[in-house]
Formats: sequence, structure tokens, C-alpha cells
Amino acid sequence: MAAMLHMRRSRGAASGFLLVLLGLWGALIPFIGPYFHYAYTPDTTWTYTTARLWLEVLPGAAVFAGGVLLIIATGRLVALLGAIVAAAAGAWFTLGTILSPLWNNDVTMGGAPASSTVSMRILEQLGFFSALGLVIVFVAGTACGRILSVASGVRAVGAVPPAERATTDTVPIDTAPAQALPHRDPRTEDRQTIG
Repeated sequence: MAAMLHMRRSRGAASGFLLVLLGLWGALIPFIGPYFHYAYTPDTTWTYTTARLWLEVLPGAAVFAGGVLLIIATGRLVALLGAIVAAAAGAWFTLGTILSPLWNNDVTMGGAPASSTVSMRILEQLGFFSALGLVIVFVAGTACGRILSVASGVRAVGAVPPAERATTDTVPIDTAPAQALPHRDPRTEDRQTIG
């Protein structure tokens, strides 16, 4: 049973690395985005708000932690925990601003896109919340599938002791009786069975 829970560390490494990068993006973009005119209100650098904590920093940290768990895990349970934590945080990126009026006196938390053009406001919404969360859920879901579908653990390969090797009687090819088989043409055989 314990062997079934082991897996190669490389199974979750690529997904884990992507999740670490996405978690860093999600947690840091509200603070460094204004440097590049890519921001939500308040559009000043390194400005802390409670909305940023709940909707961006904590989910970003959870995605980062899930990615690290995927990178270092040698057991399925730890890797699966990392993938599930990252997927839940990705879902929170997507749904957090929508659900925030439930505990914030019917006011949406998170501010509004700070750009003046419609296309930039859409890109800010996607990059800060919606698309970021969807990509995180996709990568974490893919990692879950890889973890759950791999063959069980790394099997030890050892030499078979000589006493357990199968013995076969070898017969020289010259002494074996030969039988000639009649030649059958499959094309004519099909016609005979049809007619």
C-alpha cells in the first residue's frame, strides 16, 4: 500500500513551477503593476488594502505554497494536497470579487480597473482576477490528473536469482521435426466461403 503512494518528484515539478510563478504574479501584481500603468484602484505602488490582502495576496500565497508542495513532493498525498490548495486559491481569484459583497455590506471589494481605455480595463480584470484564476485552476487540475493517474511508485528492479530463472530445454534446429503447411490464398478463400 505504501508503495502506491510514492511517485517520482518530477511528476509535479513542471506544474508546481508554473503555479509558483502564477502565485507570485497574483500576489505581487497589485503592488508593482502601477509601475507599468497596469493597476486596480488604488493605483499607487506598494499600497496595502484589506481587499488586496483577501483577494490577491492570500490566494497568491496559497498558489505559491501549493506549487512548492508539488515541486518537493515524493508522495501522492502531499502532491495532491498542493494541487488542491492551488486549485481552490485559483477559484478564489476568479470568484472572490464576485462573492465579496456577501461580507462587505453589499459593496464589491477589490476596487476597479484604473486604466482609461476599455481594452486595458478588460486586460486588467483578466490579469488580476478572472483569467489568472482560470489558468491556475487548469494547471492545478492537470497536476491532479497526473498525480492520480500515474503508475504506483518507483519500483525497485533487481536481478533474478539463478535458482528462480526459468529453465528451458533447448533443441537444436536441425533435430526439430519440420512440417510444411499448405499455402492458402486469402483472396480465394474468402470467395469460397461467400459463395
